[in-house]
Amino acid sequence: MKLLLNIKKEKDDLGKLVNNLANKLPIKTYIKQCIVLFIVAISFNVSAQDPYDAGKKYTLGGVSVSGNTTFNEQTIVAYSKLSEGQEVTIPGEEIGTAIKKLWGSNLFSDIEIYITKIEGNVAYLEIRLSDLPQLNEVKINGVKKGKIEGIIKENKLEKGTKVTENLKATTKNYLTTKYQKEGFYNTKVNINAVDVKDSLQIARVNMVVNIDKGKKVKIKDIIISGNEALSDKKLRKSMKKTKQINPIRILKRSKYVEKDYEEDLTKLIDAYKENGYRDARVLSDSLIVNDDKTISLQINLEEGEQYKFGDITFIGNTVYTNQQLNRVLRINKGDTYNGVLLQERIQDESPDADDIANAYQNYGYLFSKIDPVEVSADNNVIDLEIRIIEGKPAYFNNVSVVGNDKTNDHVIYRMLRTLPGQLYSKANVVRTVRELGQLGFFDAQEISPDFKNVNPNEGTIDMEYSVKETGSSQIELQGGYGGGGFIGTLGLSFNNFSIKDIFNKDAYKPIPMGDGQKLALRLQASQFFQTYSFSFSEPWLGGKRPVQFSTSLSQTKQFLYNYQTRRADKNQSFNITGISVGLARRLSVPDDYFTLSQAISFQLYDLNNYNTGLFTFGNGTSRNLSYTVGLSRDDTKIDPIYPIGGSRFGVTAKLSIPYSLFDGVDYKALSNEYDLLDKSIPADYTRAGEIDQERYKWLEFYKVSFKGEWFTQITKNLVLKPNVEFGFLGAYNNDRGVIPFERYFVGGDGMANFAMDGREVIQLRGYPNQSIQPLDRDGNTTNDGATIYNKFSLELRYPITLKASAKIYALAFMEGGSAYNSFKDYNPFNLYRSAGLGVRIFMPAFGLLGIDFGHGFDPLFGETGSHGWETHFIIGQQF
Repeated sequence: MKLLLNIKKEKDDLGKLVNNLANKLPIKTYIKQCIVLFIVAISFNVSAQDPYDAGKKYTLGGVSVSGNTTFNEQTIVAYSKLSEGQEVTIPGEEIGTAIKKLWGSNLFSDIEIYITKIEGNVAYLEIRLSDLPQLNEVKINGVKKGKIEGIIKENKLEKGTKVTENLKATTKNYLTTKYQKEGFYNTKVNINAVDVKDSLQIARVNMVVNIDKGKKVKIKDIIISGNEALSDKKLRKSMKKTKQINPIRILKRSKYVEKDYEEDLTKLIDAYKENGYRDARVLSDSLIVNDDKTISLQINLEEGEQYKFGDITFIGNTVYTNQQLNRVLRINKGDTYNGVLLQERIQDESPDADDIANAYQNYGYLFSKIDPVEVSADNNVIDLEIRIIEGKPAYFNNVSVVGNDKTNDHVIYRMLRTLPGQLYSKANVVRTVRELGQLGFFDAQEISPDFKNVNPNEGTIDMEYSVKETGSSQIELQGGYGGGGFIGTLGLSFNNFSIKDIFNKDAYKPIPMGDGQKLALRLQASQFFQTYSFSFSEPWLGGKRPVQFSTSLSQTKQFLYNYQTRRADKNQSFNITGISVGLARRLSVPDDYFTLSQAISFQLYDLNNYNTGLFTFGNGTSRNLSYTVGLSRDDTKIDPIYPIGGSRFGVTAKLSIPYSLFDGVDYKALSNEYDLLDKSIPADYTRAGEIDQERYKWLEFYKVSFKGEWFTQITKNLVLKPNVEFGFLGAYNNDRGVIPFERYFVGGDGMANFAMDGREVIQLRGYPNQSIQPLDRDGNTTNDGATIYNKFSLELRYPITLKASAKIYALAFMEGGSAYNSFKDYNPFNLYRSAGLGVRIFMPAFGLLGIDFGHGFDPLFGETGSHGWETHFIIGQQF
């Protein structure tokens, strides 16, 4: 038996010898030596005494397979492309091709081909193989147990994986890089594979991965020399990711990551460019290892001279005048030269930036090209030519959406601002992505506008929006204790409902969906109350314009608490029946981010032996017929769960009919009589109830509210959210008084809990629910709610993950608010203050979950010190 060709995975001494020669010999000598080695290799593998004629063609009489392999013989022979009856040259191309194919499968560690027999012109071959070992189990040392599963998944170290040298090398490089990025610059990774005895004769190994992260390498000093124009402090501040040790800095710890350091050197030079030093450069930089195992970075700079902007000339512009482009550029002759600012004003990375490139792209010139060229730099004054190639205007040819399996096409296409035949506008593309994300039917982070079939010659493009649907229907199932008893909640909210398919049994998967309508049913009950509600909204009434129609029905029954039995008294009840109908229309002036909403609502309050401090009649009815008008503006972007920019604000006014103008009742006389009554006398208390029944038979009031919140992206991930709120409940007729309903109750998690008497509950974390009450004339707190409130808050948010499977972000907050009975007592700076931390988790399977820990800094009525800590929960479930 003679060996023809062989390849071994782990021992290639010939290859090592060639590599060593390459590193040591001149190129001509190296080539000569390679030829010699090649001849030696041939003479080693093909003996001159072989019983076959080298280079002669033979017919294969058969191909057999041997060795340590689990693969079927027919499979290996077929894959090698060697077959019985085939004519081959020995040694020759066919044998080499077979070796290459088998080797390329990455399944074998050794491959050898032998001649087993020669009979005339017939040759018999044997392919001898050794399978690559399979991974039996992996052990990872040097990291916490909770990190091991992630490392196995990230490196695909599952049982049965073929263990190659490449697998070991890539795993080692991955782990080394991973921990160096975390500041463990001296990370060492060692990987060993140990053979496992197997009764089935299958090659298996156990892999042991030893990780020695060492200690985090911290930067003791960043020493900068050669700088005069900019201070060390300013230059170090420009380095965003590379920081020297500072015990008072929390958000950005000191660690050395080589890649980040290289990026920060560029940012350091950008700081000079922003101040006119366009020729600034790093002459040298070095890393010094200190005795305390920290490092110092030394950076030697050359600043160069400061430059100014000179004449700026636009060339090639026909769409915009020089004056219009100068207004966008906003750079004047004599300004300090700023190369970074110049690039931002010409073409910023932000998709909605106010720059020249976007000005052209929003006007259809997708193929425009804008290049600033320095034409003179005499006397440190730089004259610029901004050369513009406008190209042809681009028009949308085909516009399509992919990825929507549940949502009907017309729901998406009516939101598109990029229609076939329209002039291309980058602003409209960005706005379309934003509004698709705000629908709530798709993962806002995954919406992608993709250009297809871009044709600059014809000036046409195809646009394809790729969306990924998420769970848009919710089921709320909650249970907890509040108000002295157990509260159970069952709610169904279908946010992408299709009412037209409600009688189509084939559409229930599990419910009719896809038309963008919202349907909600909710039941909440405890021993103290029961409430049922139904609401429905159609966002495009008539299907042609964004006019939202909404309606709701509700029924609430609340029982009075009996302090003797400590249970609900079913003989004392307060029933509320409500209905409302509303329309909301998107405006075009001053811009189409504004919405005008209007609604008419009616509530019937029916009291049955229900006596409280809010009103003195325990039996009777009150009716609330009101008109609500609101103006709101929302340009937040992009993800409604985690907005990173824009703002939301709204002003609403809720008005009743001014009955006292025409009902003929002398409310001044009733008010005077009421003030003279002694409520401790049963007869006077009964008469007071009759007066209140007359005053509140039809509720007369006006209510004005304002809420504004802004989102600012401080860094790539960090978002700041300020919030301002104000509310006022007033009376047309002071003699009739402010109604006991519709009042503001401040404090806690912002949930109404078990109080259903028409109150508006305002969140103020760090204090118990509805605990912040105004004081009466005697300086005592009341439980009647407030007619005025204000609230200010500042929230800092940071995302942990924004993936479709789970959106999680942490937050820190400061807020303050208070409640008042009249403007005489109103002081916007006399606030109940709090601060704390929280987490929000949104998952399609569970909805929104959250927890806040708030510390109240001010004492409530009757307390002597700060209120202390409160915990607030948000719980929901979604499918």
